[in-house]
Amino acid sequence: MDKDEAHEYLSSLLNQILRIYTTDGRMFRGTFKCTDPDRNIVLGNSHEYRQPSEEERSAAAANASGSSTTLDMTSRYLGLIVVPGHHIVKMEAEQFLSQMKT
Repeated sequence: MDKDEAHEYLSSLLNQILRIYTTDGRMFRGTFKCTDPDRNIVLGNSHEYRQPSEEERSAAAANASGSSTTLDMTSRYLGLIVVPGHHIVKMEAEQFLSQMKT
């Protein structure tokens, strides 16, 4: 992909909802606003999602008494954030069937 194609692709993602996964296991979901040459990503109206802590998993396992349980990720609203590029593991654009090009 050359520089013009990359610029065009990133431009097509502006104001789209992105999910960004980081090296510490967190996931951020927000509106893509911009990026820079260091691959830092700016998200607006973002939420942070975290896996349950070890204590929460242990407590749920103790209370399950043989049955399986599902723990939800905890979340909090952050607003406008910058996700450092060197911490990004994976990025996904949220697309609904009505948004997909056929």
